[in-house]
Amino acid sequence: MKGIVYLVGAGPGDVGLLTLRGAECLREAEVVVYDYLANVALLRWCPPEAELIYAGKSGERHAVEQGAINALLVAKAKEGKRVVRLKGGDPYLLGRGGEEAEALVAEGLPFEVVPGVSSAVAVPAYAGIPVTQRGLASAVTIVTGHEDPTKPESALDWEQLGKLDSTKVILMGVTNIAKIAAALRKHSPADTPVAMIRWGTTGRQQTLIATLADVAERAEQAQFKPPAVIVIGKVVGLRDRLNWFETKPLFGRRVVVTRTREQASELARRLEDLGAVAMEIPTIKIVPPKSDKILREAIDGIGEYNWLVFTSPNGVDHFFRVFFEIYHDIRDIGGVKIAAIGPATAARLEALHLQVDLQPKESVAEAVIKTFDEEADIENEKLLLPRGDLARDALREGLEALGGIVDNVECYCTVPETADATGNVARLLAEGADVITFTSGSTVENFCNLVDLAGLRKKFPQLKLASIGPITSQAIRQRGFAVDAEAVQQDMESLTEAVKSLLAAPGA
Repeated sequence: MKGIVYLVGAGPGDVGLLTLRGAECLREAEVVVYDYLANVALLRWCPPEAELIYAGKSGERHAVEQGAINALLVAKAKEGKRVVRLKGGDPYLLGRGGEEAEALVAEGLPFEVVPGVSSAVAVPAYAGIPVTQRGLASAVTIVTGHEDPTKPESALDWEQLGKLDSTKVILMGVTNIAKIAAALRKHSPADTPVAMIRWGTTGRQQTLIATLADVAERAEQAQFKPPAVIVIGKVVGLRDRLNWFETKPLFGRRVVVTRTREQASELARRLEDLGAVAMEIPTIKIVPPKSDKILREAIDGIGEYNWLVFTSPNGVDHFFRVFFEIYHDIRDIGGVKIAAIGPATAARLEALHLQVDLQPKESVAEAVIKTFDEEADIENEKLLLPRGDLARDALREGLEALGGIVDNVECYCTVPETADATGNVARLLAEGADVITFTSGSTVENFCNLVDLAGLRKKFPQLKLASIGPITSQAIRQRGFAVDAEAVQQDMESLTEAVKSLLAAPGA
């Protein structure tokens, strides 16, 4: 069987700029070969069993040479695999995607090109610079600042480019900026505005504004390093009025997300929408129990229960995973009433078109018990609690104290996440962060087992800890650390607001 290779443009860095088709390809991938400039957060779209291969190239440092990458794509496709070649920006714009396509054609292998949002236009836009603007520039010229070093001479006539009345966008030109600026000055005014934008469209974005006369000196003084996009022309002057991205409330702040890999995206996206750098370090993963025999027996006899009490979205997901293996119609759940802890749990149930009959204002077991006591007589009624293996006994004990007959059934297990596919643990240890967010006691426990938190806070005194609620806060304090912020409601929106308020405080 022949496989197929998808040459997918990953966009310039912001995960939200991946195309819908690109996301589809990642969801179905069996092998993903990804670049240095492809945001590793995009790998969350991949199936858990997908083979992930890093083939990054940065300047002269190549994890895998281009010839070896071509051979790898051919070999994996010949194995009958669905291969995604995930490339920063657009695969055909100065991305050597054409060479990879030629290698596949030479072997008679099918491929598809999925264009990506190019950094040539997206990065300037995120820096407040439109590459064309009525009255300032009606054309844009995109060139490489880093040609093949084996070529006997440059194919670019920089002096001729200097004569063009267009915005110049230069990719991969940071190391050669002195030569480029000197060549352009021969036919362009020395005071022509220049912008150098590093790690564009991400919370790490840095922008340096200069002119052709002083850009090389200023870049050296600032130790401005790749990857960066260089924009030259009058449109750079619009940045003062149009700079929208770097003014976001959490711009440049680093926030660690410790949720499971599957659930991290919601919180990460909320933080990134506010301009933060979301560093995903999953500390736990949710897996089915070793045996679901007891859960199956409970679901098989669902008609015996008066109440179903869900304490988390994970409980809902894993309960109904088994439910729909036994039944084929949601109406088979019968007339059982449903209680839910937290708005996220209620939303997951409502997505199944199930009405939530009881929901406490606070997302803790004690609030559930109080709400049952005030709003429902459960004496001698049967209640089913499908929960995780680490759930507290407080809820079961409290409901039994009200006279309920409670079956506490394990429907999922929480285990430590040991893989660091993103490399963010090493990055955190080297560069630090502003806030670490915790969403459960198990995320606290496993993070502390993974990282010396006391040592990390000593090295980076600005580091703060944010909790989703009182039970998680208790776990943090039991480890000997203060809680700097706690969400009002136990959901991602409230936790995001807590982080935002924490970092907006004076001195934060």
